[in-house]
Amino acid sequence: MFVVTEQRGGPAEDALADTGPLAREFAALTGALLASGSVADVLARVVAAVRRVVPGADMVSVTLRDDDGRFHTPVETDPAASSIDEAQYTSGCGPCVEAARADGPALAFSDDLAAESRWSDFAHAAVGHGFHSVLAVSLIPDAEPPRLPGALNVYATDRRAFTSADRDRLMLLATHASLALATCVAVSDAGLQETQLRQAIASRDVIGQAKGILMARRGLTAEEAFDVLRRTSQDLNVKLVELAGTVTAHPTALDTD
Repeated sequence: MFVVTEQRGGPAEDALADTGPLAREFAALTGALLASGSVADVLARVVAAVRRVVPGADMVSVTLRDDDGRFHTPVETDPAASSIDEAQYTSGCGPCVEAARADGPALAFSDDLAAESRWSDFAHAAVGHGFHSVLAVSLIPDAEPPRLPGALNVYATDRRAFTSADRDRLMLLATHASLALATCVAVSDAGLQETQLRQAIASRDVIGQAKGILMARRGLTAEEAFDVLRRTSQDLNVKLVELAGTVTAHPTALDTD
């Protein structure tokens, strides 16, 4: 339950104590995901949370896609998950693949894989490893194009292991995970852009310094000085910024040009 039925009262800072265990679990997960520093860390925390929040979960895995659209399983709680997941990646049929499709149902499940006719190869692999129920929900690691959704997958050895409440819980977990993954990607992209911006500014500054040196030593205009740098970098087959760095360190380096 998200809240307990009895009222206890107390100060505001103790309000979380008046919630049910599931609400506390999600609150703790939110804090943990905000503290996660990488995609791998987010996925590991989410998979661990699934085991705690979904009672029937005997095995958990994550399906993601590469930029070329190929599926893979980066995180699992049991090596059997990779084998089972691979059966559906190869055939293109299975709950994880369906949930991971942009035009898919967002949630796919089976209560009895031994009698499942929709995904024969996948069902055969799952039952062969002793799993008879599966529940998969869509995972959106990046809201930006090309939007390659993945899936959060839960397996159980029992038939009819998952309730409608379990489906709701897994959907909530997938939402948390999606937001955390998108944040990781956004932070990484922002860091990359900041690094590139700093490099661009540094390059511009050193080229400006080199131009100033040539203008002072040769009586050139800014345009003429830049043209000297450009032609020399082409003749020597070195990057313009590297040549500019040489000129700033050794002002006489191009005196014979």
